[in-house]
Amino acid sequence: MTPKRRNSTGSGGGRASAPELLTGSEGGTLLAVRVIAGASKTVIAGEENGRLKVRLQAPPVEGKANRELLKTLAASLGLRKNQVRLARGERSRDKSVMLSGIDPADARNRLKKALHVE
Repeated sequence: MTPKRRNSTGSGGGRASAPELLTGSEGGTLLAVRVIAGASKTVIAGEENGRLKVRLQAPPVEGKANRELLKTLAASLGLRKNQVRLARGERSRDKSVMLSGIDPADARNRLKKALHVE
């Protein structure tokens, strides 16, 4: 009998559940982000599949898109640039961004304001 192979999600067959948009972490909040680089303009496009969808005008070359992502998030959420850093996903479309010094509730309120949601 051959061992069962796991798919790329590591779940053994089913689709992996969507990530949590905001997760409390030591020192701040992790924000799950999906990046589309090389877009016609930079815009926060809303939430999709448990991730904040961000379209970036910068190309995904030499860290340009990552720098634009962090700058855009800091400005949109009313944070200083040094409060926003890439935690995971430097070379991936799916990223985790650390928002230092704020809890998930505060981050959610800031996101609502940035997205103009009541």
